[in-house]
Amino acid sequence: MSDDSPEKPPERPSEPTMDMLDKRLREARGRAQESAPKKSDKNQPPGSALGLAMRVGVELVSALAIGVAIGWLLDRWLGTRPWLMLVFIFLGGAAGILNVYRMASGFGYAVGYQNDDTPGDGSRDDDTRNEG
Repeated sequence: MSDDSPEKPPERPSEPTMDMLDKRLREARGRAQESAPKKSDKNQPPGSALGLAMRVGVELVSALAIGVAIGWLLDRWLGTRPWLMLVFIFLGGAAGILNVYRMASGFGYAVGYQNDDTPGDGSRDDDTRNEG
């Protein structure tokens, strides 16, 4: 304790440096990218007609049910029975049809109703349309 210099802990000879850690991280990321399956039509399971029909049915029924529920609740709250329920039945039906149209067109739920332009997703290109 008579020494004025602070004691340093002994350094380990195999302590990893930032460069070594960076190199190991790059190698691990490279291996992960090589082993990841590429997304293309060949790697995707074919969509069944039954699955598509179920999705269309669920889209329509759920949108209509939500419209009926909102209309019924507003009618009870405001005492306007049955007018708001009729309005929201039509709005729910229109929302369900819009959802099915977007699904069939390839728009999905993208922001701004834009097509997903990732390669191999099966969406149609704007360049392939006949505009003449």
